[in-house]
Amino acid sequence: MSFGICPLSLMPVRSEPSDKSEMVSQLLFGEGFEILDAQPKWVKVQLHWDGYIGWIDANSIQAASFSEIDEEEKDFFYCNDISAIVNSSLGNQIITLGSSLPQFRKNKLKLGEQDFSFEGNALNSSSIEHTETAIEELATKYLNAPYLWGGRSIWGIDCSGFTQLVFKMLGIKIRRDAYQQADQGMLVNFVDEARTGDLAFFNNEEGKIIHVGMVLSKNRIIHASGRVRIDVLDHYGIYNQQKKSYSHQLRFIKRIL
Repeated sequence: MSFGICPLSLMPVRSEPSDKSEMVSQLLFGEGFEILDAQPKWVKVQLHWDGYIGWIDANSIQAASFSEIDEEEKDFFYCNDISAIVNSSLGNQIITLGSSLPQFRKNKLKLGEQDFSFEGNALNSSSIEHTETAIEELATKYLNAPYLWGGRSIWGIDCSGFTQLVFKMLGIKIRRDAYQQADQGMLVNFVDEARTGDLAFFNNEEGKIIHVGMVLSKNRIIHASGRVRIDVLDHYGIYNQQKKSYSHQLRFIKRIL
């Protein structure tokens, strides 16, 4: 088996082949990967969407062909509900917002040799107009999702996982980590020129990019910090009105859309 697809609601991607190892990312239902190395319990994979490399449990994968996972390169369907149900011969399972729905036709989908029915709201990524209203509606679906290092779902998400998934639902690939996303797009010179959907990046005292958020209208930013929240953005950084202080120092803003 050279390629696989995630048949579970979520699948941890770890930095090393161990349950105790750091979770660096997650696969959502329907997302594909290439297998780089295999051990009895673990497989080393490269995620198809963003090229991320890590280890996943060998017992929780579904074999797939390259053509099946390559569907995400083109227009594709995804789950547009906070949570929805897919049903197969194995029973019901819950999937989450942003999960992929491979080979989706008339509320049916297929992962490898396994057939599923889908009970929820599916959207085609190519059908969404990249308007400020549409972008904000997608982003705010994640409001109050808890922060989780390596997380990529409504049940736990980190700052770059959040921005990546919003762009995924818009049909646009961006990379996994904040410092990687910072290399994409065109520089926006001033905060006042930023528009909804731009990505704002923030650095620590050493100048390293450590955080990313998505610009909204009216000098606001939505980002994952403790939870997915909306704060004020200005030329200095993110101002937390509850704490009456700045939480992150602005480095620059990039436009991808």
